[in-house]
Amino acid sequence: MLFLVMGISNSKKKTYQSLSAEDQDRVVRMAWEDRTSFEAIKKQFGLSPNEVESFMRTQLDEKAYKRWRKRASERGHLKQQKKRPDSVDRFKCSRQRSDGSTKGWK
Repeated sequence: MLFLVMGISNSKKKTYQSLSAEDQDRVVRMAWEDRTSFEAIKKQFGLSPNEVESFMRTQLDEKAYKRWRKRASERGHLKQQKKRPDSVDRFKCSRQRSDGSTKGWK
């Protein structure tokens, strides 16, 4: 996958390119999910919240990125482990498979 965003460092490009296409897709899906915290992404892929933000900038078009940033900031209490309410005790939907898909659910 090409990283055509200006202002991204070579070290970050190498980090993102070291992820397989499946892992890149999984990071994007996890970042979109409200229940998946940035800490879970860091634990699984080693990307800090700032790195997830810049990674999403490389993966999404401008409108989708702005939509994601608005959603992530508005629902920051779900994306940050420390700010989560006690009622949120898992990082994914109960109907979601381990690979992140919800095939068959509408």
